[in-house]
Amino acid sequence: MAYTAADVKNLRERTGAGMMDCKKALDESGGDMETAVDALRAKGLAAAAKKSSRTAAEGLVGVAVSGTKGVAVEVNSETDFVAKNDQFQDFVRKTTEVALAAAVADIEALKAAAYPDGGTVSEKLTNNVATIGENQQLRRLKHVAVSNGLVVPYMHNAAAPSLGKIGVLVALESEAGADVLEPLGKQIAMHIAAAFPLALNADDLDPELIARERKIAAEKAAESGKPAEVQAKIVDGAVAKYAKENALLSQLFVMDNKTPIAQVVDAAGKAAGTKIALVDYVRFQLGEGIEKETTDFAAEVAAAAGIK
Repeated sequence: MAYTAADVKNLRERTGAGMMDCKKALDESGGDMETAVDALRAKGLAAAAKKSSRTAAEGLVGVAVSGTKGVAVEVNSETDFVAKNDQFQDFVRKTTEVALAAAVADIEALKAAAYPDGGTVSEKLTNNVATIGENQQLRRLKHVAVSNGLVVPYMHNAAAPSLGKIGVLVALESEAGADVLEPLGKQIAMHIAAAFPLALNADDLDPELIARERKIAAEKAAESGKPAEVQAKIVDGAVAKYAKENALLSQLFVMDNKTPIAQVVDAAGKAAGTKIALVDYVRFQLGEGIEKETTDFAAEVAAAAGIK
């Protein structure tokens, strides 16, 4: 598999490794980006891959809540210009409200749901594509709910009320009132936006991610030349550290960088005189996991002008 200068640049941005190390890693991996990232990390030449480094798609994330339930919806567009369009923003806002009210389970059900202005969500989307002149897609949604308590929304760098590029929902189960749960949920939501947890707790982390971290740790430990039993402890320690840093309840609160989120919640419950449980969350970052095709603008201009 061949690779380009842009791939070397991307690898440098993702890992912080030197250019020659990145080129060598891509040579050895046959151009495979993820294998190259793992190789650099195994050699101690890179930190963990940036989780949001491949975020590229445009559009908006919308969040909507009603007491004990909430939903986040992502709608993609081709350019950021469309995301600033009033018609597009109105569509994302109303579609998110439809998802909440109808309690639709997935995107296909959301497309078939009735749109407030008439027709279905899918028909409104088709009309938007025709009138705005740019492709738009409903990408994903996720609900959270509690039986008693509050779902607290947060939009980081909001483009408009309840719309933006990083939408967060925090589900708090408790007998405590909104005067307690709302500020607590807001602080935790801000932490989630900044810290990018991968799961609520360590047991919920993707087994494939854990296996990948274990493989990287094993390669590092093997290079130490230490006895096998010592290497095994090193590997277990590295995997435990990874789980702790990526599970929300064990992450250190960004406000003080020393208190685990679980303890923050427990302390709030004790202060309120009633138990508070953080039972679920949503963090939708616009375009995460989607790679946008990059182009060389100078090359395009030269090609259009017939310059070689």
